[in-house]
Amino acid sequence: MNTTFTFQIYNSASLLPLEWNSLAVDNIFLTREYLEVLENSSPVNMICHFIGIFNEDKLAGIVLTQFLFAEKLDSFGERDQCLKTSVRNFAFKNFASHVLFVGNNMLTGQNAFAFDKNIKQSKAIKTLHKAINQLKKDLKASGKKVHITSIKDFTAEEIEPLQAEFKNNYTFSTQPNMIFEINKNWTTEQDYIDALSKKYRDQYKRARKKADGIRKQRMSLQDIQQYEDVIYDLYFHVAKNAPFNTFFLARNHFSFFKEIMKDNFLFYGYFLEDKLIGFNTLIKNGNVMDTYFLGYDETIQRERMLYLNMLYDMIAYSINQGFSEIVFARTALEIKSSVGAKPLKMYGLITHSNALINHNIAKLFNYLEPKTDWQERNPFK
Repeated sequence: MNTTFTFQIYNSASLLPLEWNSLAVDNIFLTREYLEVLENSSPVNMICHFIGIFNEDKLAGIVLTQFLFAEKLDSFGERDQCLKTSVRNFAFKNFASHVLFVGNNMLTGQNAFAFDKNIKQSKAIKTLHKAINQLKKDLKASGKKVHITSIKDFTAEEIEPLQAEFKNNYTFSTQPNMIFEINKNWTTEQDYIDALSKKYRDQYKRARKKADGIRKQRMSLQDIQQYEDVIYDLYFHVAKNAPFNTFFLARNHFSFFKEIMKDNFLFYGYFLEDKLIGFNTLIKNGNVMDTYFLGYDETIQRERMLYLNMLYDMIAYSINQGFSEIVFARTALEIKSSVGAKPLKMYGLITHSNALINHNIAKLFNYLEPKTDWQERNPFK
């Protein structure tokens, strides 16, 4: 029996089919609510589309895409001011400023799609391929030519069925996703501390001592709204110093997120003498805790080891609440490794609309994705 697979492209979360969330039960980042947050408080240079894949008339797959256009961005990361950066910025603006991501460029991990478990995955992926090609045509018709298409953040096993379908794509590997596995026998932060070797227990004690006098507070929607401008400045400071940036969040992003996602979105403010000096955010995704954006005042961060304290706080909270793992994503690899996160290699596919460039895409990619050398640590006994 030959079933027919079709697709539908939606440009607003409000238009999604009613049964959409039935396929998003294992991933909060594909739910209608999260997609609404994304659409309504997304970076200025991002347009989201959502794709439904149908088997006969039944919804059999849900997909997120993000189209990023760099012309509205002032900074692709200000840290490495050298020749390589200017070359990279030139290359980026001229050959890679219009990027279509199948997946979520703001998160790490497989947040691109979910398929009904009863359908043949290869058929769904073939239909996804057709939908992507149609979306590119639609974007071009509206005056936005896609330079690069990237399907991103899969483990070695997850990428295989995609490689089989998207044959002219280059498979790339980015920075690993840092995953913190929570030991099943831990029930309190003390269990974690006891598992550390002496050197890292000393690091823990030193960091906690430095944070004396800093007050941590879980912030409500009203609190987030009240501090919106300070929060944005703290976020922006960290974001613009990252080695490479393809977007900056909208100013209302966190308050809108809190309003829609409620208790699944946690916002913690760090105060020194009643002044907000830093914050971090967490998203509950089933039994997995995803870390999201953070911000801090650099001068205080250094002196008070604020970032390290935030990592310890996230670990403590996740253990207390019975989560099984924490997704620490892909920045600051070494410090995350020093608290016990392990690297998981992630892969993606990339293709360029220009055949000549596509032929040399590996070289271009290595230019656009700065490599970071880091040393893995093991803090446990």
